[in-house]
Formats: sequence, C-alpha cells, structure tokens
Amino acid sequence: MAAAYVLINATPGRAGAARKHIADIPGVTSAHAVTGAYDIIAYVEGSDINELGNTVVSQIQASDGVAQTMTCVVVELP
Repeated sequence: MAAAYVLINATPGRAGAARKHIADIPGVTSAHAVTGAYDIIAYVEGSDINELGNTVVSQIQASDGVAQTMTCVVVELP
C-alpha cells in the first residue's frame, strides 16, 4: 500500500467546490479545507506508488479549481 498527503492551492473562489470534488475521487480518504499556505489537504491511498501517482496527476491535478499541488508521500505506515 502507498499513501500521501496532497497539499492543494485552489484558484480564487473555488476552494469549496474543489474540495467537494476531490473528496469524491476514488482513493481519496479525506479532503479538508485548511488555513495557511494551502487551501486543501487531501489524504490519498493506493495499492502502490503508480496508482497513487495516477490519482494525484490524472484526477486531483486535473480537477476544476486546482491551481497547484504538492505531494508528500508517507514513508511510514502503521
């Protein structure tokens, strides 16, 4: 299994809609609007790093309202 936190900057005025859409993407276990340098933090799980990368690049980054992402791959799972 692979997992990552995806830190997301939304285009102005689109954070709420982007968060709702991202939360519905298969593999995304949670997506929260936050304060600070990023607008949304999502937790993503996949069977391996390839599936994880596909979810981030093909679905999250392609979502309407997403301006930029930073992916932090989890290196230690419980």
